[in-house]
Amino acid sequence: MREWMRETTEIGGRNLVWASILALFTSFFLSMALAFVYRLTHRGLSYSVSFVHTIIVMGVTVSVIMVLIGSNLARAFALVGALSIIRFRTAIKDPRDVAFIFMAMAAGMACGVGYYVIGLVFTLFVCPMTWFLYRFDIGSMPSSEVLLKVDLPSNVDYHHAFDEVFYRYLREHSLLSVETIRGGELLELVYSVQFKRGADEGAFVDALRAVNQNHRVVLLTGARNVAA
Repeated sequence: MREWMRETTEIGGRNLVWASILALFTSFFLSMALAFVYRLTHRGLSYSVSFVHTIIVMGVTVSVIMVLIGSNLARAFALVGALSIIRFRTAIKDPRDVAFIFMAMAAGMACGVGYYVIGLVFTLFVCPMTWFLYRFDIGSMPSSEVLLKVDLPSNVDYHHAFDEVFYRYLREHSLLSVETIRGGELLELVYSVQFKRGADEGAFVDALRAVNQNHRVVLLTGARNVAA
């Protein structure tokens, strides 16, 4: 009985209960910091509150796993075997989300093995680093292509209908597809376009609507949709 009590209360020379409590709270606050930075720097339309919660829960869970494993090789193999049964089928759309999962796991592992200072230093480093990449748009292209979808009456020559508007607002444009809609009454044109520096997208949409008789105009960008 004494041997059983000793093994269930000490791992690697540390009291299991207090090590678990300290690892739980430390990993929780570090994961909270990572989740806050994720929310602050997130772009696009796929923001998920459940993913933010996953970052926090993942960091805390990994910390407890590391406490349980300790330096016991048998426990490590047993845990690998148990986790191999689980199948994760949720697709992660943004590779950046995977990075945050790994950051939370790294912080949790550091707390679980007792390296709290390393976990804190790691979090204090990656949080400003992530914000820096977001704030200064590191790696972004100076100009990005935008998809333009515009409807035009079928009795209008689409080859030259927008030449004057495109010349005023666009640096480059390329026609990708032409499709008839509404029983042949309208043509749906899809362009790949690049705006000139300082071009007003709203004014561009208004100019297109003046040509296509107030039919639909849609700009599809990576961060937002502008429709009229």
